Amino acid sequence: MDVAVLGMGRMGRAIARRLLAGGHRVTVWNRSPGKAGEIVADGGREARDVGDAVGGADVAITMLTDDAAVRAVALGALRSTIGGDTVYVDASTVSPECSAELADAYRGRFVAMPVLGSPDAVTAGQAVLLAGGDADVVRRLEPVLTAISGSVLRYDSPSLALTAKLASNLMLLSEVVALAESFAVGRAGGLRDDELRELLATSPVVAGVRNRFEDILTGPQESWWSTALGAKDAGLAVDIARRARVSLPAAGAVLHRYEEAASAGLRDADIAAVAELYRVG
Repeated sequence: MDVAVLGMGRMGRAIARRLLAGGHRVTVWNRSPGKAGEIVADGGREARDVGDAVGGADVAITMLTDDAAVRAVALGALRSTIGGDTVYVDASTVSPECSAELADAYRGRFVAMPVLGSPDAVTAGQAVLLAGGDADVVRRLEPVLTAISGSVLRYDSPSLALTAKLASNLMLLSEVVALAESFAVGRAGGLRDDELRELLATSPVVAGVRNRFEDILTGPQESWWSTALGAKDAGLAVDIARRARVSLPAAGAVLHRYEEAASAGLRDADIAAVAELYRVG
């Protein structure tokens, strides 16, 4: 299939690589040029603009940062240039309301496809795709979905897929804060980092955040999910509950921690950088 991938952050590039490896023809675009070099080297094509990217595409995928970025592209240049038979897939983490708006704008050919997993997990084909939309449209996407991952969870609507994504993200964000506080307690009581590592590194209670264990213990490494985006996702999860008149005091505290981290000069650092708020000395 001819697939356009709009957004060349780490996740967008990982999706494009999987599609190329699966035998699809891939055209990519990014608002800031210069991020598609490795995709072009692997056989993809870099488009000069959105219209050039989606012209003739069977599927157009956006992987962008937030509601505003997705709306700017999806309800702007993409909507005015996309082909009548092209399926539009948004893989971004946005609010359920934004996804419902996109479904209305692209009625009968829109699927939300947020991704569970890191860019490395996507590249390895080990991510989980949350596909929300009309069953017939999702079936049309089978070649694309299977090229990206063998694990797909299906939902009746785009909004449900985004709710599932935000529920999962909130769990991980909460676990990162809990682990950072566990380290803080251990250090405050006199445990050395090597003792904390021996105690917790293989403990089943930290299984969910194992791939960030060293980052939280010793300092943030390469970022693929920033504290600013963590705050955004936690806020979206809290908003879902608030509209249903459900109070989430723990989630509110988690949201506040990521907002603090983002405001403390760690906005672009990985979510593991929330541990910096607990450093002593």
